[in-house]
Amino acid sequence: MEEEKQIEVGETSASSRKVITLEPKLIIKKGISTLGFAFRLFAVFGTIGSALAMGTTQESVVSLTQLVLLKAKYSDLPTLMFFVVANAVAGGYLVLSLPVSIFHIITTKAKTSRIILIAIDTVMLALVSCGASAATATVYLAHEGNTTANWPPICQQFDGFCERISGSLIGSFCAVVLLMLLVISSAISLSRR
Repeated sequence: MEEEKQIEVGETSASSRKVITLEPKLIIKKGISTLGFAFRLFAVFGTIGSALAMGTTQESVVSLTQLVLLKAKYSDLPTLMFFVVANAVAGGYLVLSLPVSIFHIITTKAKTSRIILIAIDTVMLALVSCGASAATATVYLAHEGNTTANWPPICQQFDGFCERISGSLIGSFCAVVLLMLLVISSAISLSRR
């Protein structure tokens, strides 16, 4: 007579056991990819938020000395228009690259798409940095003026306008820092292959 092996509730057979091994390299790769996704997501908020804040900025003030209505809009200054376009382009790219970043979390072996992303991320870093730097010069002139060129500061009359454009610069420079961290984390992820 052959003996039948029966498994009771709560017991496991030796053939049904699965051993799950966690490779430390895989965990690190997925962690770096997840960190890159987080940097990309927060950079989306910084770039699009800055573009929206600057793009909707306008203020009207009545001059008491000349009884004239003075208006200040971002579109009056080309550097601020470049700032809006640069942040909008970078924000659009970052939104479109989020699915690829999720793919990199799932599949850690994708090398070509990582190289393409790091190249375009570097271009977007340069674009946002240029836009923020150009707008910073204009915002500085709006706050301080230039006595040599006989340009008075306009922020004494248009305080709400100046507060909004200064706030949008802060968001854009935060996005620049996040894009730098994104490029660095992508480079580290590529170097670990």
